[in-house]
This record gives sequence, C-alpha cells and structure tokens, in this order.
Amino acid sequence: MTIAKGDKLPDVTLVKATAEGPQKVQSGEYFKGKKVALFSVPGAFTPTCSAKHLPGFVDKASELKAKGVDEIVGTAVNDAFVLQAWNQANGSNDITMLADGNGDFAKALGLTMDGSGFGMGPRAQRYSMIVDDGVVQELNVEAPGDFNVSSADYMLGQL
Repeated sequence: MTIAKGDKLPDVTLVKATAEGPQKVQSGEYFKGKKVALFSVPGAFTPTCSAKHLPGFVDKASELKAKGVDEIVGTAVNDAFVLQAWNQANGSNDITMLADGNGDFAKALGLTMDGSGFGMGPRAQRYSMIVDDGVVQELNVEAPGDFNVSSADYMLGQL
C-alpha cells in the first residue's frame, strides 16, 4: 500500500553521513516535531536528479524555509557516502541527505520502482512530500520519466 496524505511516516532506519562517519537515524524520531520538505530521487548523480531535482531545492531553500519548512531532506536508494558526495558536489548545507541504502524506507512507503532496465535494480520513485511532525501533509509522486510535481517550485505552491 502506498502512503497517503494524512498517514504517519513509517519508522525505519536511514543513514546520515556526518563528520564522525555514518550515523543511523530512525525516521519516526527524525521527522518528529518539525516541518520537513522531503524529496526522493531514483539515484544520486543521475541526469535529471543532478541537473534539475537537487538544484531546485538548493535554489529554493530560503523560500521553503521562509514558508515554514524547518528542514529540507533528500533521500535515495544509495549509501550515505554517495549521498554525501552528491550533496557536496551539487547541493548545499541547506539540504540534509538521508540514505535509504537497502530501500527499506521506499518499500515501507510503497514508493519503489524497478530500475533494472538501467542496471540500477530496485529504487525509490521520484517524489516529494511535506511532512509535519511525522505526518504526510502533501504527497507528489511523479509518473515514470516525469519531473513536474516533485519539484521545489511545485512544493512552494503547496505551502
């Protein structure tokens, strides 16, 4: 079953790269008590993700925060080191990357896709959501191959 507006996020382990090394975080605890603009990409360093998705959230970070977002979080079925490198290369300190290396978060959300045709295996779909105190307020899932409703601009219109 796919997560829907009004649902609480599932509680699974994600990994955040820190200066001290990878740090496990529980999604149930991490999203508690704050408003988060969450976006997911099929893979770090992939064309649309690097050229459009992440840069949009970097460019619009101050506008999102001005509309009440406490934190901007990006996730993908990649390891924490890859997401950290991607954020350092294309992102900013305004974006927190949470790695879903085994795809547990994507599976629990019901938002997986099969990237086997591209040699990527199981991945998360491209989506964005506004999460307030762990509850999904808005959910924007892209059709395969599209990039429209998961953008930072689209999310700004929802806030």
